[in-house]
Amino acid sequence: MAFRESAEETYQLLDSGGRRKLEQCGRHRLIRPAPQAVWRPALDPAEWRAEAEYLRSSSGGGDWRGDLPEEWPVTHAGRRFVARPTGFGHIGFFAEQADTWNWIGDLCRRAGEPLEVLNLFAYTGGSTLASAAAGARVCHVDAAAGVVKWARRNARENGLEEAPIRWICDEALKFCRREARRGRRYHLIILDPPSFGRGPKGEVFKIESDLPPLLEVCGELLAPDACGFALSAHSPGFSPLVLNALAEDLCGSRGGTIAAAEMVIAASAGGRTLPSGARALWSAF
Repeated sequence: MAFRESAEETYQLLDSGGRRKLEQCGRHRLIRPAPQAVWRPALDPAEWRAEAEYLRSSSGGGDWRGDLPEEWPVTHAGRRFVARPTGFGHIGFFAEQADTWNWIGDLCRRAGEPLEVLNLFAYTGGSTLASAAAGARVCHVDAAAGVVKWARRNARENGLEEAPIRWICDEALKFCRREARRGRRYHLIILDPPSFGRGPKGEVFKIESDLPPLLEVCGELLAPDACGFALSAHSPGFSPLVLNALAEDLCGSRGGTIAAAEMVIAASAGGRTLPSGARALWSAF
C-alpha cells in the first residue's frame, strides 16, 4: 500500500553548523555529519536534540546512536521515499536534488512526447520518479542490487509500479558501452556519480579518472534530438564551474543553455541553509 502524504511525513532541514546538520525526517529527528558546515549553528543548543545521530569512525564508516525504526515514510519535493538508516549515514534520498528533480519533470513534460531517459548512479530513484511521473521511459542503472530493489519499492510507493522503467544492476561505464554498441540513444541522460564506488563484480569507479571516459560514451548515447543532460557531484573540487565545463564539452555544440549552480538544502525559519554539492543542467529548449 502506498504511503499517505501528510505534514508529519515531510523532510525539513532545521539547522546546520559545527560540521553537523539537524533534520526532521518525517516523524524522526536526526543529526548527521556535514563537514562543510564549519560555521556555528543558528539555533539554540537546546534545539539540537534528536532521536538518533550518525557518528563517523576515525577508521572509516560509522554508527547510528539512538533509536530508529528499520524504515519509515518520508515525503520530499512531492515524492514519497522509504527512508532507512544505512551504515554509510545515508537515509535513502538526497534532499539537495529536489530542484534537479523538478527540472527533470518540467523538461519531460515540455517535450510533448515520451522521452527516453537514462539515469546513471540512480540510487533509490529520485530522478527516475521525476522522469516516469512526467511520462518518460526510463532506464534506471545502479551498481548495487539492494539499492535497485529499494528504488523499485519507491516507485511502487509513488504509484509508478507499472511505469515503463528498466531496472538495471550494472557498472555504469560497462553498461553504457554495451548500449552504444546496441545503437541505443537517449533524449535525457542524468548522472550523479560518487567520489568512489564499486560495481557488482568489484569494478572500481573513481570520479577523477573514470568520469571523463564515461562522459565520452554518454556523448555517443545522446540522441540527435536530445533535449537534456544533468550532471551533479558531491566530490571536493567538482565545483559548478568544473561541471559547467564538462557539460559544455558534451553538449556545447548542440546549442541550448547550460545552468550550473551550487546545490543547497534550504533550512526552515531560523536555521542555516546548507551547501551540498554542485550541478550543471543542459537544456535544448
